Amino acid sequence: MKYLIFIAIACVFCRWALGKWPWELLRASPTRSQAVFRARKLLGVEAGAGREEIIQAHRRLTTLVHPDKGGTNAAMQEANAARDLLLDELPYPQDDGGA
Repeated sequence: MKYLIFIAIACVFCRWALGKWPWELLRASPTRSQAVFRARKLLGVEAGAGREEIIQAHRRLTTLVHPDKGGTNAAMQEANAARDLLLDELPYPQDDGGA
């Protein structure tokens, strides 16, 4: 009985101190950096890949996973999501205020 009370107090303290219950800390939440890593791995591009390299990698992948070529809709959606995520991560060129 003492152990149950101790565990309950520890859980409440964890919630108070960290803002999460202990079992929420055990679950790994995906972060944007993990999603970007998976997208790079799926498309087969390096971390410094530019816009054209990402688009070319996406085209190569879609020729393999497109539903018309024997792939699935889910695989095509995953390829498109990876492309979009990596393109969103690219820095925008700075505007020089007009020519």
